[in-house]
This record gives sequence, structure tokens and C-alpha cells, in this order.
Amino acid sequence: MTIKEAHFNMIEQQIRTWDVLDPMVLELLAKVARADYVPEAYQGLAYADLAVPLNHGEVMMHPVVEARMLQALELDPTDKVLEIGTGSGYVTSLLAHAVHHVTSVDIHADLSKAAGDRLKAKGIDNVELQVGDAARGWGQGKLYDVIAITGSTPVLADAFRMSLNRGGRLFAVVGQSPLMEAILIRRTDENEWEQRALFETEVPVLLNAPQPAAFVF
Repeated sequence: MTIKEAHFNMIEQQIRTWDVLDPMVLELLAKVARADYVPEAYQGLAYADLAVPLNHGEVMMHPVVEARMLQALELDPTDKVLEIGTGSGYVTSLLAHAVHHVTSVDIHADLSKAAGDRLKAKGIDNVELQVGDAARGWGQGKLYDVIAITGSTPVLADAFRMSLNRGGRLFAVVGQSPLMEAILIRRTDENEWEQRALFETEVPVLLNAPQPAAFVF
């Protein structure tokens, strides 16, 4: 099977069959070659239905999870996006093709650097990469239309909800193994949010993510 055939099959056999039918999302996935963002050692797994390993125990999420996230976020060309967890830069690239601007943060400087090199090679210039610990929020009071958190967190820090514009959407995977759930939060007013459960999944936990309060007897 050629790499083009594998790319096509990922979209048609994995992603469409998991109820990702938004034409914009499917077009994005066809346009951006996942193989261009996969470490050389794992090129053969670029379009496989699995989490591709990165350094530091990080992974690229399953393609179906990436696709479901993009669909749930209802991306708009005017959106300003905050991505927590740059990783390989693949999701960053997908977001950048769909929105006005992406700020992407990773705690690992080497992953951020490698992702930046890949994005630059593709001529993507509407992304700002930053290095730091964003497990409890990021942006120093800035507001975003979309926040995409690509690692899981046992507890979602309130700072993320507060960083949404009105009408803004937040994707996160919340919980602890083996019970993690992808959720979508939408800010409907100054002090009002709606939350919707999307699907169960499992992804690595963000470094320094907040933990549930311990029970004291």
C-alpha cells in the first residue's frame, strides 16, 4: 500500500466510520499529510489507528480522536485558538489551516522546536509556538475562541473556562485511567458555560496537571 492509499484509507475507513462527516474537517484531513509530522522512526504508522509515540512519553493522539476534536470545536476562519500540547505539530497544522491564528504551548522545548521546523517547512506562518507549563492555564488574561487540550487532565483547571470568549469552545479529555472522557465546553455568557460529553478515550496526562482533592477521614 502506498502512503497516499494509507492516507485515503485513514479518512474513509477510520474517521468517517466514527461519525466524522463534517466536510470541512474531512477536507482538512485530506489536505494535511499526517506523515509529514510523524517522527522518522514511525513513518510506517503515520496513518494507523493508534497513538504514535513521541519523546518524553508523549504521543500523537489516535487519528479518530484528532478528527472528532476538530469536528466538535466547529472551527471558524476568524477564530483565535489556544492549543495546549504542541506535540508533533500535526494538530497545530490542522488548526492553522482552518483558523486565523493559533497559539500553541508545549512544556518540552525539543518537541516545540521540532514542530516549529515542520510548520516552517510547510510555510505555515499564523502559529505562535511557546514553551511552558500550561496544565493549569495559559495566556495571562487573554481570551480565545477555541481551546484544544491534546493531553488529558484528571481535573480541568478553571482558568481554561475563564480563557474562553463568549461563544468560545473548549475540548478536553478529563478523568483518570481507565475512565477518561472527552468533553466540549461552550461559554454561553460571562458566568455561564455548557458542557457536553463526547466519547470515552485515553491519552497521556499533561505534566503537572491538577489532581482530584484527596479525601481525608
